[in-house]
Order: sequence, then structure tokens, then C-alpha cells
Amino acid sequence: MTEPGEAVRDAEAVSKFVEGFAAQLVEAGMQRMPARVFAALLSSDSGAMTSAELGEQLQVSPAAVSGAVRYLAQQHMVSREREPGSRRERYRVHSNQWYEALTNRDVVLKRWENALRDGVEGLGETTPAGRRLAETLAFFEFVERELARMMERWRAHREEVFGRD
Repeated sequence: MTEPGEAVRDAEAVSKFVEGFAAQLVEAGMQRMPARVFAALLSSDSGAMTSAELGEQLQVSPAAVSGAVRYLAQQHMVSREREPGSRRERYRVHSNQWYEALTNRDVVLKRWENALRDGVEGLGETTPAGRRLAETLAFFEFVERELARMMERWRAHREEVFGRD
């Protein structure tokens, strides 16, 4: 199905990309259906599709699309928006979805760090398990600091290459 304002494209090439990229996301740990939905949204010219459009393109049920979108929204990889003049929702992937997904990992990292701190305290810093947890904690603290620096560099680089939104 061609979206309004979208160029006619080779449906087979689009499908090949969607399934190939989704397979890469699955290999990296994402669930199969969210990976397919994300790849379909990413490959659409508008970056937004309805549940019906996604179901038709991916040949899946509305329930499968709904579950996938719920997961992707929780991961800050897509957003929901109302279609103008309609009750139907469209699901949108944004050009900065990778940035958003990574930056929103901050909350998860903080929780892991707190749990690890509690573990180090409970097990004792001098025990083998306590040292292992302390090293893991240090790793996550390092990743968190580096991620913040990297995101700052990315914003500057993105603006330089693609301009402001």
C-alpha cells in the first residue's frame, strides 16, 4: 500500500529490507514482531503507519501489531498519534529514535547501579562475589558517563550533517 506522498517503490525490495533488518534486530535480542514493525515503520517514507497498514504489509493480525507497538512504545522507539479527523492511531518512528532509545536507558542503568550497590554492600566488597559486583557496577557507571558524552557528540554531529529539525 502506498502512503499519501510516498513514491511508488518495489514492494519486494521493501519486504526484503524489512525482514533482513528485523532479523538483525532479533539476533541482537529484540522480539521478532516488534523488530518487524519497527523495520516497517523505519522503511516507510512518512515514518508513520496505522495498525491496518502495518498488518497488511507484514501479513499479521491487528493483535500482533498492537503487542509489538506496545513494546516499542515502552522502549521509546515509536510514538502513537491520532490520525487527523479520525479515531485511528498512527504509529511513528522518529529520526532520532536511536538517540531516544539510548538516552532513555539511563533510568534502567540507574536501577541496575542501585541494585549492584546493594549487592556489593550485602555481599561485602572483599568477597569474590562482592568484587565481581563492584566491577560490574563500575562498568555500568562508566557506560552511563560515556553514553552521556557520546550523545552530546552525536547531537553536534547530527546538526552538522543534517541541520536542525
